[in-house]
Amino acid sequence: MTGTNEQGKPKILVADSISDEGLRKLQEFAKVDVALKLSEDELAERIKSYDALIVRSGTKVTRKIIEAGTRLRVIGRAGVGVDNIDVDAATEHGVLVVNAPEANTISAAEHTIALLLSLSRKIPRADKSLKAGEWNRRKYMGVEVRGKTLGIIGLGRIGTEVARLALGLGMKVVAYDPYVSQERAKELGISLLPFDKVLSIADFLTVHVPLTDETYHMISDKEFEIMKNSVRIINTARGGIIDEAALVRAIKSGKVAGAAIDVFEQEPPKDSELLTLEEIIVTPHLGASTEEAQRGVAVVIAEEVCRALRGEPVKNAVNLVYVPAEILDAIKPFLTLAERLGRLAAQLVSGRIESVNISYQGEIATKDTRLISIAMLRGFLSQFADVNYVNAQLIARKMGIKVTETKTEDAENFSSLIGITVKTDEAERTVAGTVFGKNDLRIVKIDGYRVDAVPSGYMLICSYIDKPRVIGPVGVILGDHGINIAAMQVGREKIGGRAVMVLNVDNPVGEDVLEKVKTVDGIFDVKLVKL
Repeated sequence: MTGTNEQGKPKILVADSISDEGLRKLQEFAKVDVALKLSEDELAERIKSYDALIVRSGTKVTRKIIEAGTRLRVIGRAGVGVDNIDVDAATEHGVLVVNAPEANTISAAEHTIALLLSLSRKIPRADKSLKAGEWNRRKYMGVEVRGKTLGIIGLGRIGTEVARLALGLGMKVVAYDPYVSQERAKELGISLLPFDKVLSIADFLTVHVPLTDETYHMISDKEFEIMKNSVRIINTARGGIIDEAALVRAIKSGKVAGAAIDVFEQEPPKDSELLTLEEIIVTPHLGASTEEAQRGVAVVIAEEVCRALRGEPVKNAVNLVYVPAEILDAIKPFLTLAERLGRLAAQLVSGRIESVNISYQGEIATKDTRLISIAMLRGFLSQFADVNYVNAQLIARKMGIKVTETKTEDAENFSSLIGITVKTDEAERTVAGTVFGKNDLRIVKIDGYRVDAVPSGYMLICSYIDKPRVIGPVGVILGDHGINIAAMQVGREKIGGRAVMVLNVDNPVGEDVLEKVKTVDGIFDVKLVKL
């Protein structure tokens, strides 16, 4: 089997240490090798024979490594942030990237609160002083957090948990997150405000956003100027979100009373001035460093990688549409139908492809259909390129194909109907299908003609004039060449008009046989489709 070793098992390379529980789960399914602290060149050479790669934050998965991984199907990040993985390169090469965003939420949020309290009471400095033989209570006078305003930048899983804990401490919580609704913030007991407003009123400020081009140095000199005097800053998210040089200047000027930093632009932070200032508490990227979090992320990422290698849907895909489990169960039959309709449409069309429209009618139109659209696109493009769920949309764009989607709740006597219309420089073809019961897939329309065909195996699709002595001669030709007809469906508009005939056959139909079918009077188009 492609992508597996000689024993039939996939091969997984673990490049950063993960817990034994995670390793055992991987070993139940695959052949697992652990190789730590590899250089880029070493990993690029090693990855050639592996189907999956698992890393934490220590290993950088570059474009060079991804391009070298000719068998690579999935990269697992045992943790949340994926800034050490070239996700764009992975997507281009059809490599799924998965992470474990929930397993370390509690640990990271608790570490944030621990640093906040340490800042407010100057705990590390007091500890160091007492151990040095001093007894200076006045010097280490702190401030209460109750009644103070905590500003949170980013209300994802960790930011939300930090807010919950801070509210429990009696703090007022304000936040900035352009992707969170006012209704959701109100449910959490948080005031959602503009970015500059949060900066200007916060007594404590903590950031919980991913590191991207947009968030790099989002807190710098300009932002420090907006803040209150004696503000206190916490960063347990990613190094680079806060401009470290600007933070040092703000500390020295007295603008910032203190900071607690767990993550750095360079890790470890060699020769960083952050390490020299007593107002700054530093920890070595400990946000997820609890026994519970390490077990959790290892087990979650092991499960996700194994699911991906088995071809099953995953929950935590970074470069694939996320669909909740309960929604996924409801749409799963439509994923299979969509892929087959896409393959069918691709084999019916001719000419240069200009556009693809994916349509949803009825109950299915009320669901989250993004993954179904990707499945349809994957099936369609698989006839022209090496494509999967990860890179289907990217490949469509590169091919210059305009992809659109339409929805309507009217399904013309069907509870749900999905379809694909492909326009080329020569013609336009449409196919549509539905699911009866739980998993009875059917093609119900071809170019507007009503049919009722099972989308599987070999199918002969004929366009013809609806008149006598057309269907019979086609059957005779197939019979003469030993090709058994398993099922037949016809659809027409009116007697004597154009019609379509769908034949499910048990064997492939050779080109010579197709040419003979085309000679039957009344037949004007014949396509052999393999689903």
